[in-house]
Amino acid sequence: MAKECAICGKKPMVGNNVSHAHNLNKRVFNPNLQRVRAVIKEGCVRKIDVCTSCIKAGKVTKAS
Repeated sequence: MAKECAICGKKPMVGNNVSHAHNLNKRVFNPNLQRVRAVIKEGCVRKIDVCTSCIKAGKVTKAS
């Protein structure tokens, strides 16, 4: 599974873990992807990987 949102294209970001002594270690922030049955076109239903922010914003029409 590609770690990319099918709607907005959100991908993993790279940053640092920062300790109290300010030691830096590389880490990855992955998007919160959910596999959803969604209506793509008129009557066309597919399973797509969508981030939760797109689901909350109503950018995805779920299939019943």
